[in-house]
This record gives sequence, C-alpha cells and structure tokens, in this order.
Amino acid sequence: MGKTITTYLMTGDPKGPQYVLISNKLCKMIIIPRSNLSIINEREELKTPSFYVLLGESDEGKPKAYIGETEDFSSRVKNHDYKKDFWNKALIFVSIGGAMTKADVEYLEYKGLKVAKDENRYVLENTQVPKMPNLPEHQRDAMDEFFEDCVFLASFIGCSLFETEKEETSDRTIYFLPRNGCNARGIYTAEGFIVLRGSRVMKGNAKHFKGVKQREAIIQQYCTEQDGELYMNADRVFGSPSAAACFCLGNSSNGWKDWKDKDGKTLDELVRKI
Repeated sequence: MGKTITTYLMTGDPKGPQYVLISNKLCKMIIIPRSNLSIINEREELKTPSFYVLLGESDEGKPKAYIGETEDFSSRVKNHDYKKDFWNKALIFVSIGGAMTKADVEYLEYKGLKVAKDENRYVLENTQVPKMPNLPEHQRDAMDEFFEDCVFLASFIGCSLFETEKEETSDRTIYFLPRNGCNARGIYTAEGFIVLRGSRVMKGNAKHFKGVKQREAIIQQYCTEQDGELYMNADRVFGSPSAAACFCLGNSSNGWKDWKDKDGKTLDELVRKI
C-alpha cells in the first residue's frame, strides 16, 4: 500500500532544515544540520517532548549515532553542540499537536537504543542504558506504532539505524556468494547492495587485490572472528554488487554475475531484464 510523504524545506535549501511527515500520522521528523542550529529558536515544536538522534558519517567504518530524549530539544541540543564533536545532523521526532509525555519519549529512547544495539549498524555514542519506563499497556502500544513511523521516516532519508534484517529481507530476493571459502548473503536495494549480518567472508586477500586497505578497515568495524573464520556482525551497504562481492572475496569480482539467488540465477539475469 502506498504512502503520502510531505517534505517541507524550512529555508528553501534542500540540504538545510526541513521536516518530513506521513499523511494521517502523528509522527513528524524534523531534520536540522548542525550548521543550521540557529533555527531551533524559531520552532515551537522543539520545546515539546521529543525523541531524537544525532548522526555522524564515516567514509569507511560504521556511521555514528547518539540516541536521546528530552522535554525541550532547543535547550538540550546546546549542550550537545558544546560537548559532542562527532555529529553533523539531528533528527527530532515529535508528535503533531505535542501530545507526547516525558514517559512516552523515555520509552522511545529505550526502544530505539535496544533496536540500534541489536542491529549494530551504527557505532553508538551513548554511555548509559536507560531502563524501560512504566507505561500502561495501551500507551506502550501507541508508542510502538509511533516508533514504527520513526523507523520509516528515518529510512526515507537513508538512515538505517533502526532497520532490522527482517524488515530488509521480507519482500526481497536474497542472493548468495558461496565461493572460495566465502558464504555470504545479500540483498539488492535502491540504497545499494547490502551484505547481511552472519555472512562469512574471506579472511585473506588475493595477491593483486587493490582494495586491501579499505577492506581491512571495513573488516575491523563489521566483522568478528569465530573459529578462524570472519563473519559479518552487522549489515553493510555497498555502492554496487561488485563492490560487495570484492569485499566478501578479497578479490576482484563481477558482482552482477557472482551473486545468485537460491535457484542459481544471477543478479544480472533477474535485475537487468529490461
């Protein structure tokens, strides 16, 4: 079923402050680049209880994030601006009409941290783990639904912090790379080719492989050694199927030919049908 998404550019700049919302939903995501923090004083909704994420990017390793809650983001973010260096963008989730309470956003923070830790897609800058607040059952259900909208809106702008493997693979073809001691799984999405957590990748590199330095940096962030083998401990997005295959194999590879579905059909056969 389709969804209607409204995006409003507060300053007219597509890279500047903006908000995004889903038609007929209460969740509103406000996006504020760190370079535009002065706009917070103009937004009354930022003085209501909110669930928020600070994001920092990385070229090779995992991106970074800090997950929090506050009754007044316009005040809270000033402390983060002075004390946290890593971030360059804030995502603030508020309820249209300001209907959420302090306990509601504490629950969202608790759930957000739990999901983010389990999925291990980002390096979390949080040093404390909050306890689950005591919410009535009906209110937990309401906040679970609100959190699903937070996940969707974050994903809409390319932030996979809260996405789960089940959500990623539910309607997608899974491709396999069982070659040369490698046993990797992945999916092809609009975001890129995602090598899935649990994939076994080659421990060494081919003699003439040119991407050794970058591959080793990714291995350090995304892999765990078990019984002498390397396994992905989190999903990792690559810009192309070939880049994903080269990483998994530690060697040159045409990912369009080497990634195959359960029936042995190549990604090339299934995707490049037009």
